[in-house]
Amino acid sequence: MADATFRDLCLDGVDARTLSAFWGSVLGRTAVVRDDDPDVMLRTPEGERSGLVWINAVPEGHDVKGRVHLDLRMPSDDPASLVGLGARVLREPDDDISWWVMSDPEGNEFCAFGPGEWEPPKRPEVFELVVDAADPPAIAHWWAERLGGAVNSTDEPWSWIEGANGFPYRYWVFNPVPEPKTVKNLLHWDVNLGADDPSEFLAAGARIVAEPTDDADWWVLADPEGNEFCAFNPAQA
Repeated sequence: MADATFRDLCLDGVDARTLSAFWGSVLGRTAVVRDDDPDVMLRTPEGERSGLVWINAVPEGHDVKGRVHLDLRMPSDDPASLVGLGARVLREPDDDISWWVMSDPEGNEFCAFGPGEWEPPKRPEVFELVVDAADPPAIAHWWAERLGGAVNSTDEPWSWIEGANGFPYRYWVFNPVPEPKTVKNLLHWDVNLGADDPSEFLAAGARIVAEPTDDADWWVLADPEGNEFCAFNPAQA
């Protein structure tokens, strides 16, 4: 089953407008704000894919380390521009890591890398979506079976997918961590099912978190490691 496709990303925040201003400035996206809707859409420039599309207003704040985060590639080896927009440095490069660990204005962690051997981007850009995992190879293969793409690994303990259907970034990484998942992920992804209902996902080990309602006509599911994702049928694509 590889008819399903990656749809977009959604980031929960207490102050969706402040978060949308930050991420819109970082990624060069336009925040679409409507007076009657607390959620904010980040409009992508024509011909580009963002992935980070919705900033959703929620009552709960950031209390524990996020299990899903973005990795950014910066135009230079200096994160000063990100700090100037409201990011905070949590950890500088050291003997163990060659990147900055940072957080956005609500404390959501992300990693910032210099251009390295790649051609420097004109502005910060997302190149990886990283998901903490108990069993990286297993959950990577599970998602590749749903959305297509090739699972890769090295002698390192993480696994990653390249080429998943609709996936807008270079790598989808599953990174091993010792701690279990305890709270809802504040950053989650949405998928287009490629079918009228999520029965194939459920048969493969997903579970239903919430059924469609009049206000939210999609399913909220969780993968075998408990990562929430929203699932849309073809009529909603």
